[in-house]
Amino acid sequence: MKHLIAAGITALTVTLTGCQNLPEAKEGANRNVVFLKATHCLEEPVGDQDRIHFGPCLKITDINGEAPTVRSDGFIELPVARPVTLGTSCVYRHADGTPIPATVGTAEFQVDSTTFPEGGQRWYLHAHEQARGVVGCQPTLSTSVFPTRKTD
Repeated sequence: MKHLIAAGITALTVTLTGCQNLPEAKEGANRNVVFLKATHCLEEPVGDQDRIHFGPCLKITDINGEAPTVRSDGFIELPVARPVTLGTSCVYRHADGTPIPATVGTAEFQVDSTTFPEGGQRWYLHAHEQARGVVGCQPTLSTSVFPTRKTD
């Protein structure tokens, strides 16, 4: 029983610490910027098999041809209502989470003046809509860390 309580306290502490590292909405809203995760990997639970499928990872490699400035929390700041071109690199992963070098792909993602409606929000650029059964690098923008579509 003591082990369960200790594990619960540890999990809560880790969760709260992670939340403290996220950008504050007021910070971005006051400066009219959004926060875009510089590197993001998709994961998806596999049915009732109690395992996780490691989907593709996407990394933002450049913004209008320039290397992005990544904050210590892993986010990039982008201005609201300003068009930019994001260069990305995607790679798929083995079951143990290690990258599969032969699957590296690149793609551009266009941000227009209406892409980000208001400052202060956190966004994630996924390598694809779903974590399983896909190939290639087709960036999809979302406010969620989870895949846009479930595979099951």
